[in-house]
Amino acid sequence: MLRRFLELIGVYKLYEKWLSHEVSKGAVPEHIAVILDGNRRWARKRGLPPWEGHRAGAEKLKEFLQWCLDLDIRIVTLYVFSTENFRRPKEEVDALMKLFREKFTELLNDGRLDEYKVRVKALGRLHLLPEPVREVLEELERRTEKYDERYLNICIAYGGRAEIVDAAKRLAKDVREGKLDVEDINERVLERYLYTAHLPKPDPDLIIRTSGEERLSGFLLWQCAYSELCFLDVYWPDFRKIDLLRAIRTYQRRQRRFGA
Repeated sequence: MLRRFLELIGVYKLYEKWLSHEVSKGAVPEHIAVILDGNRRWARKRGLPPWEGHRAGAEKLKEFLQWCLDLDIRIVTLYVFSTENFRRPKEEVDALMKLFREKFTELLNDGRLDEYKVRVKALGRLHLLPEPVREVLEELERRTEKYDERYLNICIAYGGRAEIVDAAKRLAKDVREGKLDVEDINERVLERYLYTAHLPKPDPDLIIRTSGEERLSGFLLWQCAYSELCFLDVYWPDFRKIDLLRAIRTYQRRQRRFGA
């Protein structure tokens, strides 16, 4: 009720304008990663089935990506579906897969990919996804593979431990085939086998999680070593530009020492 009242009298718009001014004074993160959490609880609070929360979250994502473009954030990585999420009720998973196919198809036809030269990449064990979803993701990757100004990474059927295991398997295969010597393996070499190897900056500067939960849930376990973390007590469908600006301002106020 209070939030709606403040929106009506324009307080949020004034606050957003002030935050934008404050954020413009500092360095904006080059790579932001987001755990899109709280869709189901948002729906439950309204007496709706969980897939309605996911649909509301997908609509919010359109706004969020435009905000990132406006702020000139070069790399965005989204955690949309984990390997563990397959354990959810079949009806919900099926509805989610249908929604993914629909929204990825919309993204395929979004002119902003060409306007801003955004490369789209799906990260995860994609073989676990239904073929129609895989096909759209593969087409997105093909259509945008020539771009290198901005990057949109979609973590789907993703798990941080699974990523490291998959990297270790590929690395071991190259050792077995004589393409790599064991003594040459170091952190930089291993990073070439991770899902994020295509990125100019694989490690997020800032990781945001919505819904009030304060854990990473297996998200980018290797890459997050020195990422700044920001946990917000707002369900993803209710996420506002104010929330993004506040997270960036928090990031700007921290001193990043990288262990030094």
